[in-house]
Amino acid sequence: MEAKYDVIVVGAGISGLLAALTLSKHGKRVMVLEKGRGVGGNCNSYMVDGFQVDTGPHAITHLAVGPLKRLMDNYFDYVPVFEDHGYYYVRTEHSFVKLPSNLKEFMAFDVLSKKDMLVLAPAITKVLTLSTFGVDFSKQSVYETLPHTLSKDAHDFVNTISYFLSGKSMKEMSIHRILTGSNFIRDSVTQEQFENIVGKSEDPQKTESILRSILPSNLHASLYARLSSSFAPAVPLKIVSRPLTYISRLATNRVTDPQGYPRKGLKSLLNAVLHSLPTTAKIRTECEVKRILVEDGRVVGVEADEIYYSDMVIYTGFAKDLPSVINDLPETYTDDLNRIARTKSLTIWLGLDRRLSEFNYIGSEVWFKDNPYWAMPISNYDSSLAPKDKQLVGFAFVINEKKPEKSETKKAYETIYCAIPNISEHIVMQHEQITIPEKAAVTINGKFADIRTPIKNLYLAGTDTDSRSMGITRAAHSIVELLGILNEDGNLHQ
Repeated sequence: MEAKYDVIVVGAGISGLLAALTLSKHGKRVMVLEKGRGVGGNCNSYMVDGFQVDTGPHAITHLAVGPLKRLMDNYFDYVPVFEDHGYYYVRTEHSFVKLPSNLKEFMAFDVLSKKDMLVLAPAITKVLTLSTFGVDFSKQSVYETLPHTLSKDAHDFVNTISYFLSGKSMKEMSIHRILTGSNFIRDSVTQEQFENIVGKSEDPQKTESILRSILPSNLHASLYARLSSSFAPAVPLKIVSRPLTYISRLATNRVTDPQGYPRKGLKSLLNAVLHSLPTTAKIRTECEVKRILVEDGRVVGVEADEIYYSDMVIYTGFAKDLPSVINDLPETYTDDLNRIARTKSLTIWLGLDRRLSEFNYIGSEVWFKDNPYWAMPISNYDSSLAPKDKQLVGFAFVINEKKPEKSETKKAYETIYCAIPNISEHIVMQHEQITIPEKAAVTINGKFADIRTPIKNLYLAGTDTDSRSMGITRAAHSIVELLGILNEDGNLHQ
């Protein structure tokens, strides 16, 4: 018997699952095909020797008016509880200080020399002023913009920020990415904007979740209410979407838009998506798509363990790999996909025998000397992520893809032991992960794929189709854009 669906989603990472959730809530019969044994991709958690590690450390941004907020409000049956991310810090051999979020704090930032500060401050102000008047910095590198008199420490510091905003160095990253990644340009999606993008929606379908018998439906207060009471943003939430100029933000911003970490770890966000899936959405794992089927320039289904027929396919794998599963794509289109740049990441999770004073904070930290890292003591958000009285910290590194993973891992451990000399005495669990944190790095000459493809009703989604923000927030941006395009094409509403 032939299987026919309204939509086939290729890939069950967070982008694929969000696509399946939203489309099934719009009344579509959806089949998700995943080649791996599990779902969630980088949005997942699992146990290692009594510690619950995430697939890489995550801070989820724009929780007040961002794309994930819109998807949760409009499609989730319940949302996870988010803890306030806290502050970003910088660790050096001799200090541990809060990363500045406005010009006044920046001028008192004693990690860098006064000379560096006096040179950097007007350079930053100039860029922000020109951006306000519409100057395009998307093709100008951070390195080209920096004053030539900066010290090595200042260059290393800016390079580290570049790596963690884009996955690439300051020579490959644009000034525009600094502005967006550091939150001087808000990636807001208000409910009104969302409704304009998606169109007039039918009433949400009250279908039973496929996991209702497994996951309890612990309903929580709305995200808006929790943010209002516990995140204490610099601007009241009821006016957070009002436009602010870059210059005023530089001078007055106290904290960035609300950011958070989900209580019970990333798997709680994954479980919220799975719990919200209607029974009209099915997932098959260990089911690799070998071929996307096309007739007369229009998608008709996919070939996996069997033939699955559909008039619409959403591909959420690596866009760069699309030519391996479909024939006769235009050469210019394939060339564009080949320009997508990737970054490889190493995360080292360390379980500690006690709570160390070095990690007595809520938030995350960067180390910028020689081999930079970004670290989060995630058990500080939720003590259940570690055994009683123990602590769990994740250290993320951007690694050189041309060098052996073993040598890059060894260098990463040496960096951790240099930054926190006594940590080795307290390690009771260590675990390494090699991942591609996002499907496309944001570079000057890099490419992002369009959601529409040359094949009718074959669409792409995921973090290589949208350059805004990072991680799960970027994936959510791609799904909001996907819904808008499906609406324009007449493929969203019944």
